[in-house]
Amino acid sequence: MNILLSHLQLELEGELQIDDLYKSLYATDASVYRKIPLAVAFPKSKEDIKKLIGFAKEHKVGLIPRTAGTSLAGQCVGDGIVVDVSRYFTEIIHLDTEKKQVTVQPGVIRDELNLYLKPFGLFFGPNTSTSNRCMIGGMVGNNSSGTTSIQYGVTRDKIVSLKTILSDGSEAEFKARTASELAKIESSDSFEASIYKSISKELANNDIKNEIIKEFPKPSIHRRNTGYAVDELLKSEIFGGERPTLNLGELLCGSEGTLAFTTEITLQLDDLPPKLSAMVVTHYHTLEDCLMDVVPVMEHSLQLCEMMDKVILDCTKNNRSQLANRFFVEGDPAALLMLQVSADDEHALETEVKKLMATIEKSGLSYASPVLFGENINKAIELRKAGLGLLGNIVGDMKAVACIEDTAVAVEDLKDFIGEFTQIMKGYGQSAVYYAHAGAGELHLRPILNLKKRGDVTLFRQITTDVAKLTKKYKGSFSGEHGDGIVRAEFLPLMIGERNYELLKRIKSYFDPHNIFNPGKIVDAYPMDESFRYEIDRNEPEIETLMDFSDSEGILKAAEKCNGSGDCRKTHLMNGAMCPSYHVTKNEKDTTRGRANALREFLTNPKKTNGFDSQELKEVFDLCLSCKACASECPSNVDVATLKAEFLYQYQESNGYPLRGKLFAYNTQLNKIGSKVPGLTNAVYGSKFLGKVLKKASGVALERELPKVYSFNFDKYLQNISNQKDIKKQKVVLYIDEFTNYLDIEVGKDAIALLVGLGYEVELFYAESGRTFLSKGFLKQAKRLAEKNSGKLVDFAKKGWPVLGLEPSAVLSFRDEYKRLLANKEASESIANNCFLIEEFLANEIQEGNIDASFFTEVSADIKIHNHCHQKALSNQKVTFDILNLPKNYKVTIISSGCCGMAGSFGYEREHYETSMNVGGLKLFPAVNNASPETIIAANGTSCRHQIFDGTKRIAQHPVSILAKALK
Repeated sequence: MNILLSHLQLELEGELQIDDLYKSLYATDASVYRKIPLAVAFPKSKEDIKKLIGFAKEHKVGLIPRTAGTSLAGQCVGDGIVVDVSRYFTEIIHLDTEKKQVTVQPGVIRDELNLYLKPFGLFFGPNTSTSNRCMIGGMVGNNSSGTTSIQYGVTRDKIVSLKTILSDGSEAEFKARTASELAKIESSDSFEASIYKSISKELANNDIKNEIIKEFPKPSIHRRNTGYAVDELLKSEIFGGERPTLNLGELLCGSEGTLAFTTEITLQLDDLPPKLSAMVVTHYHTLEDCLMDVVPVMEHSLQLCEMMDKVILDCTKNNRSQLANRFFVEGDPAALLMLQVSADDEHALETEVKKLMATIEKSGLSYASPVLFGENINKAIELRKAGLGLLGNIVGDMKAVACIEDTAVAVEDLKDFIGEFTQIMKGYGQSAVYYAHAGAGELHLRPILNLKKRGDVTLFRQITTDVAKLTKKYKGSFSGEHGDGIVRAEFLPLMIGERNYELLKRIKSYFDPHNIFNPGKIVDAYPMDESFRYEIDRNEPEIETLMDFSDSEGILKAAEKCNGSGDCRKTHLMNGAMCPSYHVTKNEKDTTRGRANALREFLTNPKKTNGFDSQELKEVFDLCLSCKACASECPSNVDVATLKAEFLYQYQESNGYPLRGKLFAYNTQLNKIGSKVPGLTNAVYGSKFLGKVLKKASGVALERELPKVYSFNFDKYLQNISNQKDIKKQKVVLYIDEFTNYLDIEVGKDAIALLVGLGYEVELFYAESGRTFLSKGFLKQAKRLAEKNSGKLVDFAKKGWPVLGLEPSAVLSFRDEYKRLLANKEASESIANNCFLIEEFLANEIQEGNIDASFFTEVSADIKIHNHCHQKALSNQKVTFDILNLPKNYKVTIISSGCCGMAGSFGYEREHYETSMNVGGLKLFPAVNNASPETIIAANGTSCRHQIFDGTKRIAQHPVSILAKALK
């Protein structure tokens, strides 16, 4: 087969990957399943897709369509060729503002589409929790809906037309057709005509129509993806309904790519929602009380009605980026409802809120009901959106698994359904997770199981079967929006009856007689309790590491925390920094998910004794900038920077440590030597000839300037300044890190001047943090430094002297990596709790009233801040914003900049230079270039300041330098 695939590679305009790395990356989605595909295709054109279809038909292999790969039921998993359209089919083709319709290719991201539409006053309504990375093609495949469906409907409601390629390679457009138009199509002998004739014949049969009406979910349940939507087709007057047309696009929507390959999608849009909104968040002591309130509150015109239970809420406590979004949670609720109303003016909004509050007060079931406005609503929605991914935070092998998480019943049946569901779960000794689009009657209910164990796999099937039967009892839909995929497809005969299931099989055969489109989904399904990510009852691999991963029960389980939710696939147009290399390459291997999946795959199924000794792993970690954005932005807290450090160490232990790696790792020692004769060192670095020779020999990009080194006596400087000031405040320890000591001496001087000027007693602490060793995988050396530094750091903590750092990547290693390097956990915790960014300390002092604006100038200045990635991940940006706002007339804004792209040595390395500059060019460089020449650019990272200069020729200053200059 590989020979045949190699020939196919040559025929495609796009790419076809057949190597082990890509096949492992595309073996999973966000479900519990794993199937190694034959290959992964990235088609560039319709002709490529036609060639793939021809190949699949000739060689009897399946084509598995894929966009973001966030499907929860296994839709994107298969052993054929995965066809990823997210790389090239990304065009917004046409917008018709009069008809309020837009035509897009399937790889357009939902939120990015709405960014494009916003200036026109339009938007695409269906709003999934994955909206910042999910793509329109996937939304059509799953008939996605999301939080706003009670107001704006589901994707199927928005389908105007679908342009497709059929299984014979011909093209067909499915859109609303009148009876006369259908007659004209059916008069031809095309493959498309045969599809229409076959379906028309089926649905003209009254027995078939009656069976559909009898067995399919209640029509009032708007969210239903149970099999193919033949019940929707009955609404056409052609089959006795009231609609004047028939649109087979509605049948394809929710068909999971099993009927045709979609290349263009035309959607009906809505006007933007009212500008003003309020969200009432009702809190409940019991789940039952929460569910009882759903029916009465749904009498109001709500934009959304969402439920979260205690399990989900507790998960948010351990996620750095979501912790701040819990601000509205009062007490410890068993469940809460998020109820949003909107209006065009404040008076109308106030009226809507009062009416809703009257209903809530009348029921008397909730113990708190705070009202949120503006940006606070978005924070609450972000908390809710992160919910499914946050379930991956459960440490160990027990996970909240997707199998019964997509049931939908009529709203009036919700309470009784949940009651019976709870009894089923109690019978299995389960405490389920309740997470719901309550206003739509859809519940994301998840049992907590260990699918590595045969007993829990048996429970997986038993629980799913029992809940399927319960859902059928209430004439509900077993799949509301997540699709049938692998996990639910084999229950379709139960859910819609054998006769209707046979109808679905015939419909599949009309469209796809050779079964090439996503086989094993919807009909003739793969077994739901096979092909898991993990071998059942396996002997767990024992993997020794230098760093301590006990918080995840080992490095393998740290990688297994990734549940595939794909948050790392959001682009630079969205908020956050994760994942900078993916922002540039748009390649799955450069995502947090890709790296975690590859590590899991090659450690579980190693090719060598040392599983880390893998070229595939070397490739996936190569473009990781170790920015640590994933440590906070990934809902499962998968910290790839730490995984990379361990990988580099293990790989280099087997393959040796390269010269360039040693030069960067031991950079502090080289700078120390160079600082003995700084004039000579800097002359050599700056020499066109010698500097070029050094760069070439060490693999440094010729476009970079080598940083100048300096020698300075900070102790003497501190003594001179302290003698001139009146010290009245507490004692603090200023950490002079390896970068400040030899490269950024002005920052160190400014920090001393600032702290002493504000009245603090300052002691200096000189130490190498180990950051350069960590970044290059020299973990033994980093561990020795951690052990060496820990003595003084613990002593400072005991004395109550806070340690203040200037370079985020250095001082924050005391709070982060030192916990994994030091054997004494009590010591590492005391160190972590006593070490701060200098901005954190000063911001707290401002809050305590110990520093105010009287210390600083009243001169006006505009400042734009770019903060270090490690600060964003391990601290927060607001502290820098707060301290720079202290001078009375300083106007400060934070650049939404993501990662600068330098990332220590990464941006200096010859092969990474282009990626580095491209990362900076996405957000940071344009923001700096657009700032006026008078605007001060603040950046607390030494790498960031160098990158800003290289990318914009603007000199950025450390925040303490700005404040030191502002002292009166």
